[in-house]
Amino acid sequence: MQSDSNLRRKALVLIWIGEIWNIFEASIAIWAALVASSVALLAFGLDSIIELFAGAVMIWRFWKERKDKEAKTERTALRLIGLTFFLLSAFIIFQSIATLLGYFAPPRESIVGIFITISSAVLMTVLFFYKTRISKQIGSRALRAEAYQSLICDLQDLIVLVGLGLNSLFSWWWADPIMALALIPFLVREGLESFEEE
Repeated sequence: MQSDSNLRRKALVLIWIGEIWNIFEASIAIWAALVASSVALLAFGLDSIIELFAGAVMIWRFWKERKDKEAKTERTALRLIGLTFFLLSAFIIFQSIATLLGYFAPPRESIVGIFITISSAVLMTVLFFYKTRISKQIGSRALRAEAYQSLICDLQDLIVLVGLGLNSLFSWWWADPIMALALIPFLVREGLESFEEE
């Protein structure tokens, strides 16, 4: 049986892997989204920035825990991560509706976007399973919420791929913002759960 300190170190390594990947992913996805005018791909890139924030919150949470053992640190981290789900939901709703109403250019196909979402799906699946296992072992709901950010990223990868694929194959530009809107129930549910009392 591993000690809590070893498990926390492993959690931090996983979080840092996610942070480094999300810097790369956000840069490529946002660039590809701007080139293709893709709402789903832009939401995907912005979600990477939100995941960066969630990872930074978890790094702060583990650092703070070394200095004080209060449950307040865990609750604060959990609620900060919960807020990120709501922020992303609001952006997706605004951007998708504006695109469907014609305020933004119709999305075009993006081969780069397809490759970055597939790569992300593989890495985020691995990170989700390892972070979830460790969160159960150390009893951290904040780490679990941050791990679910990775799962939401996977769901988003699938949804973004559907939107990008339909656009590439059939020129159905409207599939892109509609697929982005399909993420909202998942995001809102996770945000609400982050604010539930322990």
